[in-house]
Amino acid sequence: MLYKLGWAAGCLLAQASLAQGIDPAAIAVLPTVQPAALEAHVRYLADDRLRGRLPGTPGYQLAVDYVISQLKQNGVQPAGEKGTYTQAVRLRRAFVEPGATLSYQPASGAAQPLAFGPAATVYPNPGQAEVGVSNAPLVFVGYGISAPELKYDDYAGLDAKGKVVVVTRQPARQFGDNERQYFADLRTVLETAARHGAVGVLLAVAHADTKLPEFPKGLVSALGPDGQVAVSRSYAPGSAQLVGSISPTVLQQLFAGASRDTGQVLSALRRGKAASLALPGKLSARYRSRYQDVDSYNVVGKITGSDTKLKEEYVVHSAHLDHLGVGPAINGDSIFNGAHDNATGVASVLEISKLYAGLKAKPRRSVLFVLMTGEEMGLIGSAYFAKFPTVPKAALVADINTDMPTLIAPLLAVVPLGADHSSLMQPVKAAADYLKLSIEPDPEPAQNRFIRSDQYSFVVQGVPALHIKYGNRTADGKNNLSEAVQKWRAATYHKQQDNFEGGTFDWAAGAQYARLNFLIGYQVAQSPARPTWNKGDFFGVRFGK
Repeated sequence: MLYKLGWAAGCLLAQASLAQGIDPAAIAVLPTVQPAALEAHVRYLADDRLRGRLPGTPGYQLAVDYVISQLKQNGVQPAGEKGTYTQAVRLRRAFVEPGATLSYQPASGAAQPLAFGPAATVYPNPGQAEVGVSNAPLVFVGYGISAPELKYDDYAGLDAKGKVVVVTRQPARQFGDNERQYFADLRTVLETAARHGAVGVLLAVAHADTKLPEFPKGLVSALGPDGQVAVSRSYAPGSAQLVGSISPTVLQQLFAGASRDTGQVLSALRRGKAASLALPGKLSARYRSRYQDVDSYNVVGKITGSDTKLKEEYVVHSAHLDHLGVGPAINGDSIFNGAHDNATGVASVLEISKLYAGLKAKPRRSVLFVLMTGEEMGLIGSAYFAKFPTVPKAALVADINTDMPTLIAPLLAVVPLGADHSSLMQPVKAAADYLKLSIEPDPEPAQNRFIRSDQYSFVVQGVPALHIKYGNRTADGKNNLSEAVQKWRAATYHKQQDNFEGGTFDWAAGAQYARLNFLIGYQVAQSPARPTWNKGDFFGVRFGK
């Protein structure tokens, strides 16, 4: 059913008593969001003319120009650099040059080259063009976790300085979902190795049928204002210069002659016991990375708050603007249009900005609308903005992120990823109650969805954040929407089939989704107190200020 602009605001106001602390002024503007407007945004952003919105291309620039024009129409002020709506992000795509070598020297006998492809691979290094490691000792460090506060440390009693550490990528099941998500993140593994002085990290894939990562399109990082690598998912200044992946067969090869075999150490790890040990051989590697640097942009707009002091603080509504560009044709289609991922998210933020602009009295805090580059490249644009925001970093109080809300059915329930870590759950509950939406727990905690979208970039800078996903509830009471979503993902997600034409969309649900996110952000912007991390929360303790 389409909601019409004449939808009686009085009916909404009559329900205001049902909302827990939601301002009637915010409820009054909800009819502003129209399904047809969301549809129009997605139609434009997912058009073939934009060529999949790959950062650094003319198609991405068309998307940038479009969202700026929409923000201007909505009365949103510029909040980028030098009075503009943009923040420049210098992206570096790094490739491994041909001729890379990787070899293993066992305790006795001749050196053994490790064949690139099914056996081993190396990651391009965006901060050091020449990588050379000669006869570095090897140590196995289990999961690569160092967490004495959790009474677990793979590095305890082990000297990793100047050595190559070998890490299994099997899941650390003895930890809770939050801890496992954080410690499994490659950036965490590399930073931990760097703190212990390792010169290299070899990541052993968990299963024999798991393909080693390939980088035909390179790995992307962002350069900071000083021209050095500032944001990367696979590198950090001071981190190990060599990063590679190896197969289970190569892992067994490295264990030849060790005091324990791979079966023993992996079994111990599964029982929650650290099983680190020195390996008898040494590793050598030499390769060169080449770079392609391009400029891309985050788009940043703002609605200035009404309170003399609180207007210097900011609530962020974010979504990523980029997608995957163009690839090999499938069924005659080579363009990754990204209609759901993430044109729908961008459309939501544009309509949310319209809601704030329509308020007669603006909320106490200011509100930022940030459309970000490079999410598909490893959360690059959001990590850059969160690290180098166009407002004072300490002024960011919360991020409400929108990434592929999956608008394919009526919106009856939601999963607020990340809200349970902070006081943000309170405005989520109030907004959901008012809109008669159920709240459900994450049905797929093993998918690490909380750390795989742009909200996580804000979390690691200490800013409470959340991301609203669809719940499982359906109108027929079967409550099996996840089955339809899984089928949709298999056919559409990150494929050329994620198109506007012929796609599945529920635009009325999209309008309701935008209203929900607006009501959450509005409450945060109005509250006298900043959002706070829950006492003892894992992410709050690790990142909170």
